[in-house]
Amino acid sequence: MGEVEQGPTGPLEPLETPGAPSSRRQGGIRVLKRNMKHNGSRNCLNRRSKFGSREREWLREDVKRGCIYLYGAETTTATTTTTSSTSSDLHLVLCTVDTPALEICAGEGRESLYLQLHGDLVRRLEPTERPLQIIYDYLSRLGFDDPLRIQEEATNPDLSCMLRFYGEKPCHMDHLDRILLSGIYNVRKGKTQLHKWAERLVVLCGTCLIVSSVKDYQTGKMHILPLVGGKVEEVKRRQYSLAFSSAGAQAQTYHVSFETLTEYQRWQRQASKVVSQRISTVDLSCYSLEEVPEHLFYSQDITYLNLRHNFMQLERPGGLDTLYKFSQLKGLNLSHNKLGLFPVLLCEIPTLTELNLSCNGFHDLPKQIGSLLNLQTLCLDGNFLTTLPEELGNLQQLSSLGISFNNFNQIPEVYEKLTMLDKVVMAGNRLEILNLGLLNRMSHIKHVDLRMNHLKTTVAENLEGNKYITHMDLRDNHLTDLDLSSLCSLEQLHCERNQLRELTLSGFSLRTLYANSNRLTAVNVYPVPSLLSSLELSRNLLECVPDWACEAKKIEILDMSYNLLTEVPMRILSSLSLRKLMLGHNHVQNLPMLVEHIPLEVLDIQHNLLTRLPDTLFSKALNLRYLNASANSLESLPSASAGEESLSALQLLYLTNNLLTDQCVPVLVGHPHLRVLHLANNQLQTFPASKLNKLEQLEELNLSGNKLKTIPTTIANCKRLHTLVAHSNNISIFPEILQLPQIQFVDLSCNDLTEILIPEALPATLQDLDLTGNTNLVLEHKTLDTFSHITTLKIDQKPLPTTDSTVTSTFWSHGLAEMAGQRNKLCISALAVDNFAEGVGAVYGMFDGDRNEELPRLLQCTMADVLLEEVQQSTNDTVFMVNTFLVSHRKLGMAGQKLGSSALLCYIRPDAADPKSSFSLTVANVGTCQAVLCRSGKPVPLSKVFSLEQDSEESQRVKDQKAIITEDNKVNGVTCCTRMLGCTYLYPWILPRPHISSTPLTIQDELLILGNKSLWEHLSYIEAINAVRHVQDPLAAAKKLCTLAQSYGCQDNVGAMVVYLNIGEEGCTCEMNGLTLLGPVGFASSTIIKDPPKPTTPSSSSGIASEFSSEMSTSEVSSEVGSTASDEHNTGGLDAGLLPRSDRRCSLHPTPTSGIFQRQPSCATFSSNQSDNGLDSDDDQPVEGVITNGSKVEVEVDIHCCRGRDLENSPILTKKSLTPCPVERGRGLLLGIRRQNSVNSGILLPVSKDRMELQKSPSTSCLYGKKLSNGSVVPLEDSLNLIEVATEVPKKKTGYFAAPTQLEPEDQFVVPRDLEEEVKEQMKQHHESRPESEPSEEDRTELPEEFDTAL
Repeated sequence: MGEVEQGPTGPLEPLETPGAPSSRRQGGIRVLKRNMKHNGSRNCLNRRSKFGSREREWLREDVKRGCIYLYGAETTTATTTTTSSTSSDLHLVLCTVDTPALEICAGEGRESLYLQLHGDLVRRLEPTERPLQIIYDYLSRLGFDDPLRIQEEATNPDLSCMLRFYGEKPCHMDHLDRILLSGIYNVRKGKTQLHKWAERLVVLCGTCLIVSSVKDYQTGKMHILPLVGGKVEEVKRRQYSLAFSSAGAQAQTYHVSFETLTEYQRWQRQASKVVSQRISTVDLSCYSLEEVPEHLFYSQDITYLNLRHNFMQLERPGGLDTLYKFSQLKGLNLSHNKLGLFPVLLCEIPTLTELNLSCNGFHDLPKQIGSLLNLQTLCLDGNFLTTLPEELGNLQQLSSLGISFNNFNQIPEVYEKLTMLDKVVMAGNRLEILNLGLLNRMSHIKHVDLRMNHLKTTVAENLEGNKYITHMDLRDNHLTDLDLSSLCSLEQLHCERNQLRELTLSGFSLRTLYANSNRLTAVNVYPVPSLLSSLELSRNLLECVPDWACEAKKIEILDMSYNLLTEVPMRILSSLSLRKLMLGHNHVQNLPMLVEHIPLEVLDIQHNLLTRLPDTLFSKALNLRYLNASANSLESLPSASAGEESLSALQLLYLTNNLLTDQCVPVLVGHPHLRVLHLANNQLQTFPASKLNKLEQLEELNLSGNKLKTIPTTIANCKRLHTLVAHSNNISIFPEILQLPQIQFVDLSCNDLTEILIPEALPATLQDLDLTGNTNLVLEHKTLDTFSHITTLKIDQKPLPTTDSTVTSTFWSHGLAEMAGQRNKLCISALAVDNFAEGVGAVYGMFDGDRNEELPRLLQCTMADVLLEEVQQSTNDTVFMVNTFLVSHRKLGMAGQKLGSSALLCYIRPDAADPKSSFSLTVANVGTCQAVLCRSGKPVPLSKVFSLEQDSEESQRVKDQKAIITEDNKVNGVTCCTRMLGCTYLYPWILPRPHISSTPLTIQDELLILGNKSLWEHLSYIEAINAVRHVQDPLAAAKKLCTLAQSYGCQDNVGAMVVYLNIGEEGCTCEMNGLTLLGPVGFASSTIIKDPPKPTTPSSSSGIASEFSSEMSTSEVSSEVGSTASDEHNTGGLDAGLLPRSDRRCSLHPTPTSGIFQRQPSCATFSSNQSDNGLDSDDDQPVEGVITNGSKVEVEVDIHCCRGRDLENSPILTKKSLTPCPVERGRGLLLGIRRQNSVNSGILLPVSKDRMELQKSPSTSCLYGKKLSNGSVVPLEDSLNLIEVATEVPKKKTGYFAAPTQLEPEDQFVVPRDLEEEVKEQMKQHHESRPESEPSEEDRTELPEEFDTAL
């Protein structure tokens, strides 16, 4: 242990409280006692718990210094939502990384320190453990690299939701009740009235009720009443009394009278669980126990004891060395106790038949384990074992042995002696060679599980066949060729996700074969597998269906999707046993004609080259229920039947993305049982009303992406219809769907709707109505009131009133689509900020919570603010992106302890590092959300999928840390992701550190696609790009992607965001290209836009417009007087835009200088105290051109600064040069600013100078924001807002900024028409009389680099 650094001295001395014990501690620690209130919703400290500047100064001297928050003991119950502490003070202990727990305990006067991880288990720290070093190691493993940042994060009290120290062990009342109930109550023995009531000590622990004398409870006589199989009854003649009775003919009874109803209910609830058991089982798992309760040893009838997830010790009064006292114990679970060493005394419990010691860090087993002769089940998963002792062979009754996720490199030879075993379960070890000869010698082994090893080859000692092995699992290895033809009794083989090129098997007993996701070009099975029922060979390189598969007489399921098939054998399609055929994503051009009736029920032939289907398909496949023929070139459909009456049983029909026309609609009538019909992205122009009238069973109808102008009125006859998707058509009349009794989801976005005729009452089932993208649609207030009960109503946000001259961002626009699929809730959220960080960038994100919706919404609301803060602290894209994810992970608080979410964040910003590029794109992600960039029509993947199946490095990391990966490839059975935000209880297996990629954007970059897992599972990168490259509206493009995914088989939540990029010469803002724009702060004189692009659907209509509305405040800074910095702030940036220079460059063509453009937002308060006559408190003259109402304004703003030399000392910035100039001559443009929000984008809007009256629009609210008196919205969490200043204004003498008074919502800011010309003339004269100050040549050459990025 290193030398302990001394604590802070000097400035920290006054921290001691007079009259209180000295907070100065020996050994380099210092304790600060403060009243720190808890945050009830998150159980974390609020901001008042942060320590002061003196402590921070001490910390800055050495990164090895820090602090820990020491909590008092807490007692909580299940019914309370907040935590009550026995101590009102929270101790802040300043220490170093070398300070041990023993020293902190000595200074605090406590016996021990306790550590709680992720709000779960609490363990006692060893005296030599160093608390601060534990915090630093934890943060380092999360992903923080910078020591200074680690020190800063360690002082954040929000960290307590992940890691918390206690001075006393906290307890949960519900946990205590389950472990032990005790109290002094009035007790009467027997069922008759012969015995009197007497005061006794009563204890309920384990399976027994213990009654003893109050005084002599340790030495006196004890009455032990076994309760398993007994009764617990209410005593009706006495209030709050229970009668406890044992089982058997000679049952005894004790009556116990309780004082309160609460106690009565506690005892009744716990005792009822005990008496209901058939066997004597005690479950003490997950209670942070270090020893068994003393009273538990009185329950001698215990047969099964569960101590999983505790911190059991060996040498303690109730430790593991005392468990031999349970004479009838048969089952013992000690998994996840981090024992380190095998408890040898457990081998002295001869009655044990089941023992679970998984995840305890064992490196070897003692020889004494051979004495457990009755042992039948032994689980040793998740340890570090490399060998098994020979004495284990003595356990002849052992029938189950689990050694998965250890460090074995070969199958232990002791298996040969354990003849009762029928399985070799060794998943997640380090085997590289599959020794078939060793398995041949184990005639008792039938099942072999070797998944997730390092298998590369197989070795057979001889040609002798194995007649015993029936099941083998070789998934997720590195095999290239596999020959198991010697296993003549093999019935089932799993070999998915290897690198197999050729597979050879015996077909004598083969029933199921799973060989997906390999590189197979040949699969040889001999003889023909007559028992084969299921064959899955998807995602390989097969060019034809194997002949032996065509001859299999009992095959029911055949999956050969994602191969290279060009034809389908007639023998397969006409098989009399085949019920499910999956042939999607191949190169099949036609299907053979059916001659006889077949039992086929499911047929998937999507993504092929089919131009027509067999004419007899529906007439011969009468059992066909599901048909997916999407993404082909179908122009027509076969008739449903040859006669007049149809016998079709088809229920689900997917025909999206074909060439179908109106001629195919009459054919659909022949399927009267049709429930789901997808005809999206075809060439339909009409849908005959008479035909739709006959589809009475229809429940889901998707007609999007066609050329429909109306939906037939006969849709009202589809009484079972609950989903109608008809976006991206030319529909102008709202369909009559609001009369349907079961309608739930309606999507009519991107159409030509102008009005909606609604009935008096809407159906109560309607949950989601999407009307975005209908630019001509006007909804009256009455209509909006009628729609108010709908859970999700999506409509376009109305743009703010502006003049005809509109300046908007021409670099990017986005569209968002989210669909819940067949699930009841949407667990996807998206983030879209088109104008981020003062309008010079954009942020887009997607968050997928899989089964929870809380975390995606939390990340949607907070992650942009966190990114904005991190960008100000570092310019390195890797640093600020990593920190953004890690801080967001921390901010999830208690919600992130058990829940997790995939996250994807894309940040576009000016690229100052690469002068050849205009903007750079930085992408960070965890989980399964992905982003793809379209560059010259080709996909450029920017993300990494963090899943066990797709990332071998992450899979190995998780295995090395001894996580248990279940057969469905999930970490501890929870999630397939290895990196997520949240799920802190799965640390260190699940980490929040993201994958980072950066790329400069060029003129070849067309669009960016963000999608969740479900989108990319059903669409390839190139298919997604080709689908939306030529779609004009980004909203319609996003909708199309989601529709395609659903039609291709997606039944889960699906989300897509499409960002159109316009990074090209047409977007240039240089003066040499004809567009003069404002500088970083100042405003230019005129605006000329060449060939403005066609306006698209506003980004607010991207699916979260009304559902998650985050409109900006409409109190805009639009006066003729700007604002400037005070003496404490650099004012050079304010005049920089007015200085003459050779040419003004945009970020597409930066000037080749050494300066670096940097925006440095700072939080300030604009305070303008105006008197009644309009005079400022510090100025002698009123500001010209301004009429005010004398209100006081306080807003948060960002100040634009340019990094360079100190411009305050420049001659051009003298006070004389800062005379008022409200409006320059000839400049007919003023700018109104829309405040930035953390969810949706703010927009920089121009306001004509001739239009002096400020337009007034309803104030909207911001999520997690507070509304000020002037109508503006200031987000909480120190969100930085965007305010641009126009020209120069007088410099104030005080430390505040001079700003025009902002209007109250009910006020008007008007220049009377009769005074308008006079005001203009006065301003003109004032401008002409302003002395001009020309900068020197030296000053002009040393100005920092500037970019035109106001747009």
